[in-house]
Amino acid sequence: MRTFMHGAAVWDVACPQRPSQVAGLTMAGFRVRDLDALRMVPHPAVTLLLEFGAGSPVVDCASGQQQRGSVVAGPGLGSGGAVRARGENVECVQIRLSPVIARAVLGASPADLDGAVVPLGDLWGREASRIRERLGDLSSWQDRFALTDALLARRHEAGPPVDPEVAWAWHRIVSSRGLTRVDGLAAEVGWSRKRLWSRFRSQLGLPPKRAVRLVRFDHAAHRLVAGEGAARVAADTGYADQSHLHRDVMAFTGATPATVAGEPFLAVDDVAWPSRGTTAMPHVSRPRQPG
Repeated sequence: MRTFMHGAAVWDVACPQRPSQVAGLTMAGFRVRDLDALRMVPHPAVTLLLEFGAGSPVVDCASGQQQRGSVVAGPGLGSGGAVRARGENVECVQIRLSPVIARAVLGASPADLDGAVVPLGDLWGREASRIRERLGDLSSWQDRFALTDALLARRHEAGPPVDPEVAWAWHRIVSSRGLTRVDGLAAEVGWSRKRLWSRFRSQLGLPPKRAVRLVRFDHAAHRLVAGEGAARVAADTGYADQSHLHRDVMAFTGATPATVAGEPFLAVDDVAWPSRGTTAMPHVSRPRQPG
């Protein structure tokens, strides 16, 4: 376990020694003594938080609602900067799911989350409380990771896959770091634009155009955290100019690029997910077009 320090934030972070059995799934463990109104920055993945410690994390949502304990958040949660997390003596396993595998693992489409924070018990019923108890009974982080991975692998194997065309379109967007032209995606998979947009939205939880913006923003935000200047980041990540980057960062986070550069929620990624790409991805082959 490593100690992460960024400004006033001091967190203990654990990483699995082995990769997940499921492509598109990554996880990390956190022990946080004092989580003080942490800004939730949008990320191109579905986030699953399994808590088991003495304290319970609290997520303050933009709607004014509060969610406590183990939760699920859809891709892009936190847009606008109004979602905050807090708590004391929090211990949890955080899992990032590629939207391509999220429906199978969760038993619900990311579209059903609609950008909200949902109690895990609403999706898994009593299984949510059972996994909390089992995680709390274990003494090592590696055992917790192994238990979590085995559970999620079973759910993934039993759950419904997304359409290959949808998976390929997502892979294309992520591998290009958000520089794909969305108008060409439908032609590349042999579908009409309307059909791809409808399936993509219903199965992954967001339309292709927003997916492109989110992936591009995620890549740019992490470069800002790494200390690169906004003008250079804008030029290298596909924005028309620095003002365009500024508007997108404000839209996703409610903060300026300079403020986002200091966000611990982003800075911790280099410790918790040292081999992260823009997001985790399973291998996807291009669907064959009829003919």
